[in-house]
Amino acid sequence: MSRPLVAIAMAAGLAAVPLTAASASAAPVPLKASACETHTDAVGARGTHGRADGNELSVRQAAAMERDLAKTLAAKGVDSSAALRGGKKPGGTFSATTVPVYFHRITDGTNGYITSSQISQQISVLNNAYAGTGLSFSLVSVDTTVNSSWYNVSQGSSAEKAMKTALRQGGANALNLYTANLGGGLLGWATFPSSYRSQPSMDGVVMLDESVPGGTATNYNQGDTATHEVGHWVGLYHTFQGGCSGNGDYVSDTPAEASPAYQCPTGRDTCSAPGTDPIHNFMDYTYDSCMNTFTSGQVSRMQAQWTAYRS
Repeated sequence: MSRPLVAIAMAAGLAAVPLTAASASAAPVPLKASACETHTDAVGARGTHGRADGNELSVRQAAAMERDLAKTLAAKGVDSSAALRGGKKPGGTFSATTVPVYFHRITDGTNGYITSSQISQQISVLNNAYAGTGLSFSLVSVDTTVNSSWYNVSQGSSAEKAMKTALRQGGANALNLYTANLGGGLLGWATFPSSYRSQPSMDGVVMLDESVPGGTATNYNQGDTATHEVGHWVGLYHTFQGGCSGNGDYVSDTPAEASPAYQCPTGRDTCSAPGTDPIHNFMDYTYDSCMNTFTSGQVSRMQAQWTAYRS
């Protein structure tokens, strides 16, 4: 996947949380075929290469999700035509929201122990990136689990299901972040808002431990893997979704982009439609240092998705 209510008064400081009782030899839990949509952002071995998507949505999948979004908004009395594709807010249904964050630090007993300072910095990166969107993030708790199977987790595995089933906290409005050493050299993955109804225990963001601020994933260690993945968690597609034709990423003010951009290719223009590629957008695949933007249309979209599925 992808690079991520009710306002709740939560302590922003890191809580001292005991080590989770989790055994590396725990019996695996079978993972059934899932309707849960995820994206996966991949890098080469331990973050040495550019992002690539291992589970991109097809045009058909995205269209199905859009139909569900429109139907869900309509059931809540929201005119989806005013909320989708950007430019308009979902009509008085969204108010500033504080998202409670539950941070799950997975280690193998030696690797993966990111510091409390790095976790605090990660929350600050999210709040800076989402400033002006109406969403802010408040750290509720941090737990640490020593489990080598969970630490070396792969998307869609029995280990992922067991990990999330054991650790996830809160409701649809709660962001659960898991850090680990991801299989396939991935940077991270996230569930979309609409998936919560069918698989609430799987909801959340999984990201490479080395991608947090000050980590060792070269060019991806400023914390914007979390920004990107949380973007999916609040309903945004990649800027290159759908390529140059059709509905693209279903946001009107992100110029069409034929394919992911890597590094920071200033002036890149892969589609004939107006506008150069949105390489600075948090939902592309560029370096953390190149990412700094959500558009007003993306803000409208994430607010509409929140109203539909997470409020």
